Amino acid sequence: MFAACIPEIFDLIGTRKSYGGNYMKEPNRRHIVVCGHITYESVLHFLKDFLHEDREDVDVEVVFLHRSEPDLEFEGLLKRQHTRVKYFQGSLMNAMDLERAKVHDADACLVLANKYCPDPDAEDAANIMRVISMKNYCEESRIIIQLMQYHNKAYLLNIPSWDWKQGDDVICLAELKLGFIAQSCLAPGFSTMMANLFAMRSFITSPDMAAWQNDYLQGTGCEMYTETLSPSFSGMTFSQASELCFVKLKLLLLAIEVKPIDGGDTKISINPQSSKMPANTVGFFIAQSAEEVKRAWFYCKACHEDVKDENLIKKCKCKHLANKTGATPATPFSAALSKPLLNIKNSVMAKEENGSKPVMNGRLVPIGPNGLVDETYGGYHISYEVKKLMPTNKPADQQKNGKMEVGIADDQAKDFDFAKTEMKYDSTGMFHWTPARSIEDCILDRNQAAMTVLNGHVVVCLFADPDSPLIGLRNLVMPLRASNFHYHELKHVVIVGAVDYLRREWKTLQNLPKISVLNGSPLSRADLRAVNVNLCDMCVILSAKVPSNDDPTLADKEAILASLNIKAMTFGDIITNIESMGDSKDALNNMGDTTVKRPGPIYGTNVPMITELVNDSNVQFLDQDDDDDPDTELYLTQPFACGTAFAVSVLDSLMSTTYFNQNALTLIRSLITGGATPELEIILAEGAGLRGGYSTPDTLSHRDRCRVGQISLSDGPLATFGEGRKYQDLFVASLRNYGMLCIGLYRLRDAALTTVDATSKRYVITNPPFDFGLLPTDQVYVLLPFERKQSRFSFSETEV
Repeated sequence: MFAACIPEIFDLIGTRKSYGGNYMKEPNRRHIVVCGHITYESVLHFLKDFLHEDREDVDVEVVFLHRSEPDLEFEGLLKRQHTRVKYFQGSLMNAMDLERAKVHDADACLVLANKYCPDPDAEDAANIMRVISMKNYCEESRIIIQLMQYHNKAYLLNIPSWDWKQGDDVICLAELKLGFIAQSCLAPGFSTMMANLFAMRSFITSPDMAAWQNDYLQGTGCEMYTETLSPSFSGMTFSQASELCFVKLKLLLLAIEVKPIDGGDTKISINPQSSKMPANTVGFFIAQSAEEVKRAWFYCKACHEDVKDENLIKKCKCKHLANKTGATPATPFSAALSKPLLNIKNSVMAKEENGSKPVMNGRLVPIGPNGLVDETYGGYHISYEVKKLMPTNKPADQQKNGKMEVGIADDQAKDFDFAKTEMKYDSTGMFHWTPARSIEDCILDRNQAAMTVLNGHVVVCLFADPDSPLIGLRNLVMPLRASNFHYHELKHVVIVGAVDYLRREWKTLQNLPKISVLNGSPLSRADLRAVNVNLCDMCVILSAKVPSNDDPTLADKEAILASLNIKAMTFGDIITNIESMGDSKDALNNMGDTTVKRPGPIYGTNVPMITELVNDSNVQFLDQDDDDDPDTELYLTQPFACGTAFAVSVLDSLMSTTYFNQNALTLIRSLITGGATPELEIILAEGAGLRGGYSTPDTLSHRDRCRVGQISLSDGPLATFGEGRKYQDLFVASLRNYGMLCIGLYRLRDAALTTVDATSKRYVITNPPFDFGLLPTDQVYVLLPFERKQSRFSFSETEV
């Protein structure tokens, strides 16, 4: 009898799934669930960053949940990491499989997107469905999702239990990618600096390497961390604290958390100018390791004022005095070490305790100090335009003195006369705004473009088919239209591409000023000459075309051809001797009066350019004179170090960064989007685009925020620092005299050149050491405070 059953027993054992079963959670050990686009490559990149040695002892187990079994290569990776990684086969849409992966006990659930998918909207829809399934199973789960398209963020707001405050977050690849590129139009190379800051990288300098490579590599080792400032910083201004941190502690303090007086949610303030810091302020730092950043918490004025060596700043014996004065030290946390900012179980308990409080749309409604419902969203004050979109409790027939009441915006209506006020900014006060224009009003032909005196502008070379997926050009233009620029400082944006595609994008661009469209080809030299590509501040090369499944490496063919085409062009008097005029004769004759412009480069190799790549390995084709190995990682290649190439893959690290420190993503987003807020997201979710707003003192105050800039040491007030002075001298003088925070250098690769020479490439140095020697040709990355008057500086983005 038993012998007869043996074949059946073997058959049952054989058919059992290798990756079935349940996840057995170890006591006191956290785990995260990772799902979505799970392949060998995506998991390899994710684990490389998540389990990086710089994070020290990250005791978090990674559980992957996916429909299909891993292939042999993937299995090998799982076996190598078996102590920290588990894999289960199952569907996110099945509650039983979510139970098996212990999603309800997970510290967070991360949803990865396929960046190379042919249909980005379908990919986003699938991932949003996964979020809905997980939230339906356990609404307290903290979820971090990657989305391809910006307009799909709106659908997440429709999920009742989606809550930014609970730690839920979305990393929109299109928004961040184009935001990084936009900031590079203002400060070339800035995209490289920021990408290196949020990725975990270790650097090893070598005497065999060129000097510029060692300088660059030292900067790649810097990361962004958060830490509570010690009580010794209490009462200081931000500038004083930042100077002390840099000079004494060898740390770069970028921003602080600010708690509003009215008791609302904390906000991140980058290089604030006036207010003094209360006790236990949380600071955002750039440093090489989490260990270094602890100095900010240990620093004691009484014990460490005379200490010269920053490594000797350790916890001192009088530290307990801080507690007696009523200051309760917050637990230090860093991007490398901290637990996720919000403990899910605590938030669940808080919700149970608050059972009697009003709930709207599945969320608790905040109550103000006067007992009334607080008119905020996610801690942000809601402006007049957003209030119009929100439901009101006032009955429709409520009247006073025979007139309808103004309603929610009544307080603002009393302040000014609407009829006499011109709308220059959007309703949040964060961006310049203009009444909607049709695309026909903004289209130029080649002759019109040539006769327009274009100089110091941004040229966007866009490859797209009429039916290509929308890439969200609004995310590129909006940071260039931030309200902390004066109107005359806004760079004109000229888009060269197929107008049929741009018509579909236009409804998101129609309210942004200073945009022109040339219906042409980015590969046409005549079109490029017509838009004065040699006089632009930045030429951005983008492609909206869907990569072919046959050969993914050819996804960047148009972008590479366009880049090489511009580099091969020549400008100026020698044009006529080199190439036939052809149909570009009118354009060349009408390039405008060059006496009123800065002289442009003669050779296309010196046109400032940034090329977006889909495939990292294609970076080797951008620079013909570099000696990068084809297998070199993207961040180590010359085009990336120089800020002339950007790939969406560098944003992968943001998933890990957001899990360990949610505030880091908020800081990055506010730096590169020009000031996008949850309030703005509600407005854009309506689908009607930016709304104009009247300039009230409240909205105008939103202009007062810092922005990214680049200042030359060859002339201007800081020119004296280019003559062999140290970086610390420049840092302190810029902060004291102008309120500018220096964060890095953009240096000529060939340091032997002693004059500003446009023939040489530059590379990025993030947060140089305090004793780093300066050169007259250096350009400095700074965070500039808003100036109500004309700027004192000639910004180097207007120079080559």
